[in-house]
Amino acid sequence: MPIYEYRCSLCGAEHEVLQKVSEPLLTQCPSCGKPGLQKVLTAAGFQLKGSGWYATDFKGGGAKKPEEKKTEKTETKTETKSAAPV
Repeated sequence: MPIYEYRCSLCGAEHEVLQKVSEPLLTQCPSCGKPGLQKVLTAAGFQLKGSGWYATDFKGGGAKKPEEKKTEKTETKTETKSAAPV
């Protein structure tokens, strides 16, 4: 849903309103109660809701690191035979 900015031409109060695109424009100012509210041309703002890709794919903060390979060293034991008396 887009966030629209309104300014009252009578009292000068500014308001941000979250409303559907299909809803009619607001005309009555919530601050002074008079019909002087006009929509201000600003950059589009919007609010994302739900469980779409934006909420699930980028929460981790970055790419996953590849797993480190564990190298196991095999130790070779050398046996020393001692000369046994016969």
